Amino acid sequence: MSRLTVGNVLKVIFAVLFFIFMPLIVLMLGILKKNLKVILEGALYVVLFVGAFSVPAESPFYTAASFVGLGSIGVSSLRFYMLRDLWLSRRVKSPGRNVTGQPNAPWPSAPTPSPAGAPTAPSAQDLSQSLAWVAAHAKQNKNRLPADAYVSILETCQTLDTVIDAEAQQPMGDPQFEYELTATVREYLPAVIRGYLAVPPSVVDNRQANGRTANEELVEQLQLLARQADTLHSSRHRQTSMDLANTGNFLRERFGHQQGGGFDFGIK
Repeated sequence: MSRLTVGNVLKVIFAVLFFIFMPLIVLMLGILKKNLKVILEGALYVVLFVGAFSVPAESPFYTAASFVGLGSIGVSSLRFYMLRDLWLSRRVKSPGRNVTGQPNAPWPSAPTPSPAGAPTAPSAQDLSQSLAWVAAHAKQNKNRLPADAYVSILETCQTLDTVIDAEAQQPMGDPQFEYELTATVREYLPAVIRGYLAVPPSVVDNRQANGRTANEELVEQLQLLARQADTLHSSRHRQTSMDLANTGNFLRERFGHQQGGGFDFGIK
């Protein structure tokens, strides 16, 4: 997944050209994304900016006010960068094409267990495509999702995408690992997002019978999935390191013995 798109490049150029108005830009970002926290933060920057540059040059507070005004520009610019997930869209990598949000796009089906109880592992291409649909659907509905949850979904997708790429290059051959990876990508992660989006926006902050709101449930479940993705990532690359070490041990055992001033290459 990448942010290097023509639209994002134009947004960055616009932000650089008009960085002096960054307090107002942060405010407008909050309004467009309907994010109350960002709206209040941007309003504070605008008040400081306007108030600072409204002080007349003859005033003894002119120098201090100038620093406040410049500071509001600097701080708002830093915050605008930190909020980049709200205004820089991601391009989701998918085999053979780029996936963008599509209305009423069907979710990929979860794997169906075989009669023996072990699901047939889909190919890395199938998993990549399923993961791309998850990220694209989250992007399509990012105005419905809390900002932190939206970022968490994309970061989890990135982690899982790395694991899938590694599996495509050198499969571990571990049925349990393949099952956990497949279930996380094609079942658990889509189910969490589907379940949250099925809740009407007007009640996402209402307490349910378990005392939690839909937003709190979403955050906790995404944290659990993020940890699962990190565990899969660590297991996959720990195995890669072990495989490399085993290959080294074999080569040292096979070709590393000196004999008669030279090396014994096992040729008799």
